[in-house]
Amino acid sequence: MTALLEVRGLAKSYREGRAGAKAVLDNVDFALPAGAVMSLTGPSGSGKSTLLHLVGLVDRPDAGEIRYAGENVGAWKRAAREDFRAAKLGFAFQRHLLLNEFTLLENVLLPAARRGETRALDARARGLLERLGIADLAAAYPPTLSGGEAQRAALCRALLNRPALLLLDEPTGNLDPGLGRKVMEELFALARDEGSAVLLVTHNLELAAAADLRCELRSHRLLPAL
Repeated sequence: MTALLEVRGLAKSYREGRAGAKAVLDNVDFALPAGAVMSLTGPSGSGKSTLLHLVGLVDRPDAGEIRYAGENVGAWKRAAREDFRAAKLGFAFQRHLLLNEFTLLENVLLPAARRGETRALDARARGLLERLGIADLAAAYPPTLSGGEAQRAALCRALLNRPALLLLDEPTGNLDPGLGRKVMEELFALARDEGSAVLLVTHNLELAAAADLRCELRSHRLLPAL
């Protein structure tokens, strides 16, 4: 199966004052096909979020390549990277980052509003709210929502533009276990239906086990999960 995302020899270090550079990732390699879900586990501080930020073109690696559909996007200039990120990638984090002055539906439509496509994607947004069980809250404002409701809205926002790659960082952190399983099953099914690849960072081993590919960060390296 052809890989949508290929990561080769990725390395990243951060400087820590007089102690010098601290390696976070070292020679990380993996490939992720379209329509597949890959889970990433590992202890806190092992570099999971760093890897997600590199793959999401938020940060640059010290070495290595990040390729989407064969293109070495990691080497692109900032403006091209930002355009690609907006068009092809979807992000959802444990903090939902909804804006309190907008309704739930308006928050989901924010990526479309920035490109003048709100009307064109309104039906898509409402369909996602329906699929994740919060359609009745479309007119509600974030301060009135539970953590789980706000988190599901953030997932809808990440899916709005039918991203080629969906990047999830602890997306079930605000959901109770039963609801978390249900939401992620629906999310995985939707991503597979639309051909989106999913890279999921999680401490939830049950959720990680549901992925097509399972990896773990240990000693700065990416290894098959035990």
